[in-house]
Amino acid sequence: MKVQRITEPGGPEVLSMEERPEPVPGPGEILVRVRASALNRADLLQIRGFYPAPPDVPPDVPGLEYAGEVAAVGPRTRRFKVGDRVMGLVGGGAWAESLVTHEREALPMPEGMDFADAAALPEAYLTAYDALVLQGELRPGETVLIHAVASGVGSAAALLCQASGARVVGTGRSAAKLARASEWGVARTVLCESSPPRFADAVKEATGGRGADLCLDLVGGDYLPETLDALAPRGRAMLVGMVAGTTTELNLGMVLVKRLRVTGTVLRSRPLEEKIALSQSAERHLLPLFRSGALKPVVDAVLPMTELRQGLERMARNDSVGKLVVRWE
Repeated sequence: MKVQRITEPGGPEVLSMEERPEPVPGPGEILVRVRASALNRADLLQIRGFYPAPPDVPPDVPGLEYAGEVAAVGPRTRRFKVGDRVMGLVGGGAWAESLVTHEREALPMPEGMDFADAAALPEAYLTAYDALVLQGELRPGETVLIHAVASGVGSAAALLCQASGARVVGTGRSAAKLARASEWGVARTVLCESSPPRFADAVKEATGGRGADLCLDLVGGDYLPETLDALAPRGRAMLVGMVAGTTTELNLGMVLVKRLRVTGTVLRSRPLEEKIALSQSAERHLLPLFRSGALKPVVDAVLPMTELRQGLERMARNDSVGKLVVRWE
């Protein structure tokens, strides 16, 4: 099978298309013929040598999500059969023509959806669903502050909030990208051009002075202190990304007085049992929303796998809105 392999730490130019043996599914596993995958910032970090892969996946083949067909099943596999269309998250190795995953981690593709759209769903929607609903305890009628609302996870989170009856205030650094936010039900957008960013006053204005109940922070760094100021009493901040940096200064007095909750979360390094639990919950609660049309993929562009480098360069420049998908042809 063909794979996109990291030859050495660096930029997208260090990727090389190579051949390697196809993996063999073990007990409870399925072999998936990958038709499409997608790009994530974690992939860029891994290519640069800053985000090592977990020990159970190929260390030199990035790719965190896939959509494809079951090509073979291992012993004691009952959930899927050869030919079933599946999608899902993996710890790595999705930039390959084939991959092996546990059958209970895989999700059935929504009926009528093509592989490119399905490949745009797992990372964005499972991240948003886990952070907002399972951990953040999202409730109808709440106001949710979403940073980088035009990103893959940000746009998915906004659509999830809309489907859940929550109101969204979204931030971003590009006015052109924020102009698209109304497509995802975003009630108010805030352009963050200054450093450090300033958005708390706008969030309070949009909520009658109260502040947001919940925040999905995909940025980190100096966004977090301003986020705490923007939260309502007993507000919850879910820290998912750190593209703006890993350190900042916090007013702990504000955390105490407002009784705020700050939770950090990551999917990639979780134990298999936790990943399976997330997939099973998403299958029960998210897939029906895709079937009804309440949720949808937000895809910026679909590129052939041979143009993967160009896609990574585009993502690094922050030129995309939603997901960049790569497809095997």
